[in-house]
Amino acid sequence: MALANAGAAAFGHTATLQVERTLAQLLRLRVAQINNCSYCLLVHHAAARTAEIPPPKVETLTAWWETHLFSEAERAALAYTEALTRAADATVNSRLQEAHDRMTTHFTEGEILEIVGIVINMNIWTRLKLAEGAMPTTAPTP
Repeated sequence: MALANAGAAAFGHTATLQVERTLAQLLRLRVAQINNCSYCLLVHHAAARTAEIPPPKVETLTAWWETHLFSEAERAALAYTEALTRAADATVNSRLQEAHDRMTTHFTEGEILEIVGIVINMNIWTRLKLAEGAMPTTAPTP
C-alpha cells in the first residue's frame, strides 16, 4: 500500500503534472477499462467529468482509434498506454518500443516519464482494487 499511495500522490488524479490534466485522466480511464475494474471506472468517469473532458471523448474511449475526436498526441499516448498495460501481449507485429517511439514526436522526455508513471500507477491501483474485491454499490453523484 505504501507504494500505491506514493504512486497516487505522484501520478494520481489529484497530482500536479506537466502532462495535460485531461490527457492524464483519459489514460487513467483507459487503464481502468482495459483492466475491467468497475470501482476504478466509476472513480475515473467522475474524475473525467471534473476535468471537463468532452463527453463524446469519454464515451468513445474504448474505440478511440475509430474516431477523429482525439489529437495525434492523445492517440500516441493512448496507444502507448494500451501497449504498456498489455505488455504481455506484445508480439513482433505489435511492439512496445514502436508505441514508445511514436510518443517522442509529441512529448518531452519528462512528459513521457510522467505518462509511464500515470499508466503504471493506474495499473497498480486497478489490480489492488480487483484483488480486494472492491465493487461499487452506488453510483457517484454528478
